Amino acid sequence: MTPNIADPGTPDEQPAGVTKAAPRIYYGYWLVGAAFVAQFVSVGAQNYVIGPFFEPMTTDLGWTRSEYTLARTLGMFVMAFTGFFIGTYVDRHGGRRFMLIGITVLASAMFALAYVQHLWQWILLNGLILTAGSALIGNLVVNVTLAKWFVEHRGRAIGWASMGVSMAGVALTPAATMVIDEYGWRAAWQILAVASLVLILPLSLVMRRAPEDFGWHPDGRTAAQIAAGAGAIAAADFASSLTRAQALRTPTFYLLVLAFGMFVATIGVMLLQTIPFMTDAGFSRGTASLMITVASIPALVSKPVWGWAIDKWDGQKLAAASAAITGSAMVLITVSVQTELKPFVYFAFFLLGCGWGGLIPLQEVIWASFFGRRYLGAVRSAGLPLMLALTAGAPLVASMYFDRVGNYDGVFFAVAAMNFAAAVLLVLIRRPIRQAAS
Repeated sequence: MTPNIADPGTPDEQPAGVTKAAPRIYYGYWLVGAAFVAQFVSVGAQNYVIGPFFEPMTTDLGWTRSEYTLARTLGMFVMAFTGFFIGTYVDRHGGRRFMLIGITVLASAMFALAYVQHLWQWILLNGLILTAGSALIGNLVVNVTLAKWFVEHRGRAIGWASMGVSMAGVALTPAATMVIDEYGWRAAWQILAVASLVLILPLSLVMRRAPEDFGWHPDGRTAAQIAAGAGAIAAADFASSLTRAQALRTPTFYLLVLAFGMFVATIGVMLLQTIPFMTDAGFSRGTASLMITVASIPALVSKPVWGWAIDKWDGQKLAAASAAITGSAMVLITVSVQTELKPFVYFAFFLLGCGWGGLIPLQEVIWASFFGRRYLGAVRSAGLPLMLALTAGAPLVASMYFDRVGNYDGVFFAVAAMNFAAAVLLVLIRRPIRQAAS
């Protein structure tokens, strides 16, 4: 059961106007749960199921690895283009309408993938339509929303919600592999489509824009707590928020895009290439898909830990540590597979998950704390195209490298180097000077 509350009427209300008592269960926690499931479906549909379909579809349809990967490369640009228009709307109206449209588009595209015969159909359905639907229910929509509902506990809220991303690796990758092996890849797309629709359609109705729309306070603070000064941090965060135009004039904006762009590239490469990488090395498809689970479990468990930590300690140093752990894991994965040291392969993927676990909560909290929550959707959506432009080509480059060289070693070492560079950059970035937006 969720509280019976109306849709917001005035999207730019000031926190000073908040007067109502908070409900017994703060509504923001319902949004954390909805965001968990939304990210499970959105990221799972784009990334975590793409590996299990890799070999069956390329073998059946006669495509090269580069041709198959092209859809996801296009998808990154579609995500960037779609995201640019999402943020400002979410700032003003919330994400419910986007999520209703998005799950309809996503489920329709997945169902239609069962009938693909030609490469252009795969690129259109997976690269364009499926990605656009995923963007409308995914990270940008739900994490911008959570950043408005939580300030002092922002890291923990986003950490718990982002566990849905890793849960997709724990559950979806092996489940998709089993369904494909049992029923074929065409039936598997249809099953995934129906399941996604059933999960997201009712949850989209839960979404709300900001607590101030209903006379509530961020973090579930009561009126008495606010009167005692407990809401000072949230009020300051709102009042000193930077607009998109102001953010774009700061060097910090572009350095964050570069640093997190290099970090994110690892995920796109590994989610797409891990299964063919492992099967090329002599592992079975089941064991290869298990590597995604081995990485996803520590990513799942560590997300709330990273979120709790960033609410207490320096977020930049934590983000640098997360990137450095990821880079070290990439080196260890490549070397351990080369030398066939199987225990180290498992440990390396476990370490990779520990590094991945920090990415979403640390990134989202750093962006919100640097630029404020009032215009956060517009700021994040301006950075998204630039960030994805940096990372979109990484999976395709990896496939092209394999098609030319016959292995992934060189590109994996390059991705590791990008993570180490991101770690250094994240330590050196300076916070922007925040003044009240006019």
